[in-house]
This record gives sequence, structure tokens and C-alpha cells, in this order.
Amino acid sequence: MDKNTLRAFALIFLILIGSQYLMKPSEEELAQAQRQQDSIAALDTQAAVKGDVVNREKLTPASAVDDSARIALQKTQLGSFGEAVDGTESFVTLENNLMKVKLSTKGGRVYSVELKDYKRFDGTPLVLFDGDINRFGLRFNALQNGVPVETNKLFFTSSVNGVLTATGPDVPKGKEAKIKFNEENPGKSVEANMTLRTPEGAVVQYQYELPYNSYILNFKIATHNLSKVATARNGFVQVDWSSRIPRQEARSKYGEDSHTTVMYRELLKKGSGDVDDLGVSKDSEEKIEGNTEWIAFKQLFFSSILINQKGFSNSDLTVKTEVNDSTAYLGRMTAALDLPFDGVKENNNYNLAFYFGPNKYSILSQNSDLEFDHLIELGWGIFGWVNKLIVIPVFNFLSKYIGSYGIIILLLTIFIKLLIFPFTFKSYKSQAKMKALKPEIDEIQQKFGKEKAMESQQATMALYKKAGVNPMGGCIPMLFQMPIVIAMFRFFPVSIELRQQSFLWAHDLSTYDSIFHLPFTIPFYGDHVSLFCLLMTVTNILYMKYNSEMTGSSNAMPGMKGMMYMMPVMFLFMFNNYASGLSYYYFLSLLITFLQMFFVKRLINEDDIRAQIAKNKKKKVKKSKWQTRMEDMARQQQQVAKKKK
Repeated sequence: MDKNTLRAFALIFLILIGSQYLMKPSEEELAQAQRQQDSIAALDTQAAVKGDVVNREKLTPASAVDDSARIALQKTQLGSFGEAVDGTESFVTLENNLMKVKLSTKGGRVYSVELKDYKRFDGTPLVLFDGDINRFGLRFNALQNGVPVETNKLFFTSSVNGVLTATGPDVPKGKEAKIKFNEENPGKSVEANMTLRTPEGAVVQYQYELPYNSYILNFKIATHNLSKVATARNGFVQVDWSSRIPRQEARSKYGEDSHTTVMYRELLKKGSGDVDDLGVSKDSEEKIEGNTEWIAFKQLFFSSILINQKGFSNSDLTVKTEVNDSTAYLGRMTAALDLPFDGVKENNNYNLAFYFGPNKYSILSQNSDLEFDHLIELGWGIFGWVNKLIVIPVFNFLSKYIGSYGIIILLLTIFIKLLIFPFTFKSYKSQAKMKALKPEIDEIQQKFGKEKAMESQQATMALYKKAGVNPMGGCIPMLFQMPIVIAMFRFFPVSIELRQQSFLWAHDLSTYDSIFHLPFTIPFYGDHVSLFCLLMTVTNILYMKYNSEMTGSSNAMPGMKGMMYMMPVMFLFMFNNYASGLSYYYFLSLLITFLQMFFVKRLINEDDIRAQIAKNKKKKVKKSKWQTRMEDMARQQQQVAKKKK
């Protein structure tokens, strides 16, 4: 190889090395390329979650270009909907006497909801959601290229009573039109429309109507010629609704965290429905293939409900909790819902509605066919009926005339005690008879001993029968009281009427009444001392002691004496973190029961009872069929036992 050839190869080598050095991308270009790859990955992930196939040639990551180029690119991608990509957000506020609903031209959605009659725990206005933490929109595909169109990201034009409000690039950001109810003519609704148009004449319109004195926001979706520019996936237009739920109450162990979830009513045959939820205090999801009439983003005292009485065809619901002590939010809830779309029809209309308001039984039960009252956890079966038919009507009646809820609970407790007093009195009388028979029962037990337990039991039952005493008579009031006790356990913690209502030292009857904060946390008890809970526990112990003395059972089973006082101690740990209204009710109930026992004991003459028992013993007692069968069974068991010996 000659020198010229060597020089040529050396020159080529130098050119290659130099070109690689000169063409090496800068740090900025490398970072830009990385952002592009990250954006492509994010789009692929988003598409996979939503079930779409994304064409990378059609979609360029927004982070790879500046804002102006991004908007231009999106306009090209979205075709007929491209002009709606760019705009200036403005607002329309609809207001009645109960709430303020702010609508945004970006997405045409509900931007925020404020309930005027309620405050947060810190005294600030109670806003169910505000800003981008709440998203709502339709989702379909552009006809030209199949690119997903999300109306939540597009700009609508707003109009009130047919008059176009100021929107467009020249309007200052945050421009707001306020439409308030007419105080002189309050019965008239306030209305506003949000409209999305394409050059081809396709229209998507949201029609909002807020009646006076209502927490219902009527919401109609109207589409016109949408099939000219869009296609529905599998014959459905998807409704995407999500919201990050802000905390409204002070942090509590059994507060909002244990009551926040997604609830829904699934339509069954013949118009019936089944209300269910996704569970609380955990991340969960549910896919419903049947018709869903409503979906609720539920908190302890407030809910946001999307209603479609014809039913959403399919529903994907999720809950992501946020249990961090420092967070201002309880979690994020999402709902992906399908509306049937007929591409042949020129117009497709959907009559929906929102409920933004309190979980108050008197309000939610107005639409009994929708079963909104299931949002309030009043208990299942008989316990729920006790609350609905007895407790709540009496509570609401007293509320009309009395301003103090502490006094209302007192009167409610007295009413319930009077209601069951005939059974209670019969129980006390039965206990007095049992006490009078106790010496004879002790004699029977000594006579037969432990070896002849069957004979002892037969003799005891014969004594009860002859004396006219029902050994189960003391349990009858318990059967009537237990549903009420459990109903109250469910009623007080979820009763919005008690929210932020103070009484004596309790600043809020819907949560615990702390009189002293501990510098440490006791397991299962907490870091505070609830006085109503403490009073309830002391009263319960005194009641147990007095009751055992009255019935003469204090020495019957010595091993049970310690167990008898375990229950009040357990309640002390259990109720320390519960609503103070509940502890206050149980304290009053025990106190009244204690007083009833004290006075009834003086009304019941034990000598008269003994005389009556003696008189009953002289009567000829006819054995019942049940008693005859029991005696026959006992004899058969005795014969079997003798044969084994």
C-alpha cells in the first residue's frame, strides 16, 4: 500500500471522527429527546388505561414543542374540534338560596360548588370541590383520524337565557357572569348553556338549570350532527367524571375517613334497584356491566351525585384513598360511564342531573324511588326502620320547636324510655319474683346437687310453673331495647343535624367531646378524654351494681362478677372517639333506667309478691304440651344415661 493510499484512509478516518464530534447533540437536545420519549410512554399508558390504540404518527408529545406549536399540533390532530383547543377560561355562576354553582367555559363543566348554609370545621365556606380537582366531560373519537376527543380539555361558549356571554381571546382570564335567583320571584330557575361547535355544524351542548330551594342541578346533554365529525366507541359515548374529595371535618378516628366512598344504584328488573358501595378506607374499583341509575361521590355529611334515571350502560368506578394525617383531601374518585349513541339519529339527548348537597334524611328521602337515603348509614333491617319510623320523625318534630340539640336528645331519650316502660316495668316485676323464689331455688340445688343437674332443672322449672313466674320475663325489655340501642349507635354519628351543634362543654355533638388532651396515645382509646363517655361508663357501672343487688344475683355466679364490669370498660375505650351525642344519649338512657329501677323497687311490694306466689302454688297447674314434651325428653335422657352406666 503506497503513501497516498495511507494518507487517504487517514483523512477519511479524521473526517468520520470529526463529523461525529461536530454532529453530537447538545445537552438541551438530549433532554428534549428524553422528554419526547417520556411523553410517548405516558400517552401509551393513558391509552392503555382507556382502551384506545394510539397512532404515534398522529400524536406528537406536547412536551416536545413549545405552547404555540403544541396548540397548532392539537388543532391539526383534533380536526373539526381543533378550533376549540385554544381559548380563554371564563365563568358563569348560577346561584339559588342554597348553593352557588360555578361553571367554566373550559370543558363546559361544573367548576365549583359552594353550599351556603354550611361551613367547614375551620369556619371557612364549605366548597364540595373547586378548580381542576373536579373533571367532567365526554369522550369519543374524531371521525377523520380516530384521535380521542376529550371535551373536558376544549373551550365552550357560554350563554345565559339565549344571550352569549363575553368569551374569547379578548376576555380577561377569570371573567365571570353571575346569575342569581330573583328574590322577588324566587320560584323561577336560573339557567345557562355551554356550547361546543365545529365548522361542519356539529354541536355538543350542556344545558344547566338550577331551581329555587333545591340541591338538584338539572343537566341535559344535547348533541346535533355529532356523527358527522365523531365516532362512538362500540356505540357508546363515554362520560368521564373524577373528583379529588377535600376534607370538610376535623380529623377523627370514626369521622370522614371511615365514611368516604363511591356508592351507586344498579337498576334491576321492573324498575327495582340495588344500592351498593366500593367500601371505605381502602383503594378499590368496580366494573358494572348493567345499568347504573346514579353514582355518588359520598362523604360523611355531603355527597355529589350524578343521576341518569334511564341508566348508564356500563360503569367503571374507582376510589383512591389518601389517609395521610396532613392531607387536605380524603381521596380521588373516578367514574367512567357509557351513554348509548345512535349514529343514525341527527340528535342524541340525555336528561341527567346532579345532586350537590347534605346527607340529610329529610332531603334525600324526598325521591324515594331513587333510594338516596341509603347514603346515610342508618343500619340494616329492623335497626334502619327504627331510625326511619321512630327516631328521625320524633327528632325532626322536636327540632321545629327547640333550638338546643342537647335538650332535644334529652326529650328523645325520655320519649323512648316512656315508650318501652310497660315492658320495663314487667321485667322489674319478674326480677322481683325471681328474687322472692331464690331461697327455694337454692334449696332445690342443694337437694339434688351437681350430680343430678337434670332433676334439679326439672324441679326448678316446676317451681316456676307453680309460682306463675316466667324466668325469661326479664329478657323481654331487652328484646325491645336492643334495636333502639343499635339504631341510636348508627343514627348519631351520621346525623348532619348534630354537626357543629354545641351543648355544654361539647363544641360539636357529631364528634367526640375532648376535655383533656393527653401527651401520648393509649391504644384503642386515643389521645384525649371524652367527658360524656366517662360519665356514661361510671353510670353504667353503678347500674350494673345496683341491678345485681336488686335481682339478688351478685353472689349467684362469683366468676361472672368481674365479667359484669368488663362491658362498661370496653364501652369506655370504644366510645371515646365516637360522636359525643351518642355517649350523651347512652348516659341519659342509663341514668333514667337507674332512676326507674330505684323508684320501681319502692313501688313493688315484695311481701305482696310472696303472697301472690304462695297463692299461685295452691292452684292446680295444668301442664302445657311443651312442658310435657320437655319432661318426656328429660326422662328419656335419664334412661339412656342409666343404660350406659
